[in-house]
Amino acid sequence: MKNDYKINEISKLYGIGVDSLRYYEKLGLLTPRRDSNGYRLYGLHDMYKLNIIRDLRQLDFTMQQIKSYLDHQSVENTLGLLFKEQKLIQEQIAKLEKTQQIIQGRIKVLTEATQMKTGIFSIKTYSERPCLQLKTRITRDEEMDYAIKKLHQMHKNHILDFGNQLYGALASLQDLKQGVKDVFNSVFFIFNSDEAELIDPDYVLPAGEYLSLYYRGDYRQSNERMLDIITYASEQELRILGDPFEIYEIDNRDTIVTDQFLTEIQVQVSADSGSENNA
Repeated sequence: MKNDYKINEISKLYGIGVDSLRYYEKLGLLTPRRDSNGYRLYGLHDMYKLNIIRDLRQLDFTMQQIKSYLDHQSVENTLGLLFKEQKLIQEQIAKLEKTQQIIQGRIKVLTEATQMKTGIFSIKTYSERPCLQLKTRITRDEEMDYAIKKLHQMHKNHILDFGNQLYGALASLQDLKQGVKDVFNSVFFIFNSDEAELIDPDYVLPAGEYLSLYYRGDYRQSNERMLDIITYASEQELRILGDPFEIYEIDNRDTIVTDQFLTEIQVQVSADSGSENNA
């Protein structure tokens, strides 16, 4: 093993640019000696320091923090640095574990969604679902995308992973009955009931029973599918308690193949007979 290495050799060995090596020297972190031709020669002591610099930079230590440590190396300072490294590594592990949970959750949701049967009416029972809502009139897919992005921007501190965030769009029962097609009056993010205190919800899907229908494919069939669910409720003597809404299970966050889109329509219902409430 050689005792001295030229700057290009060190650059290749450590994967560090020549300019960065010169910068470290300018800061006083490295002190290469010069040969008779003026070329820098890096010794084993410089290589030891480069190992420290590389490891601490990977943990986001600033160059000033690294210089301070190297200028005042002692057992006490080394122990202090090791404790800092340990804490940072634990934080990174916790972050990676959280990311892994998010990915596992998305895999589970998408896998189940791809196996979901469509065109089947069912009744689902929910506890109260807190939401964050943006009221806006939407008539085109582009407007829907913009509204969702705007809502996300308004509440991005509450939504760390948009890919996993469940969201929907609210239609009007009255509009549907009057033949008004493909119009939505708001978009909203849906959260679990135990997240209510964290998000300060401005809209709530009430607890109760919801008539559900899934369909796959583009959104041009949305109006027809909503009319299907309204007709089915009438045939089953179910009283509609609110406006129907869509929930986007698989959309352009996951695929550009429109036939793979999966959308669920829900509307709150009651088995009690009587006139419908358009609230």
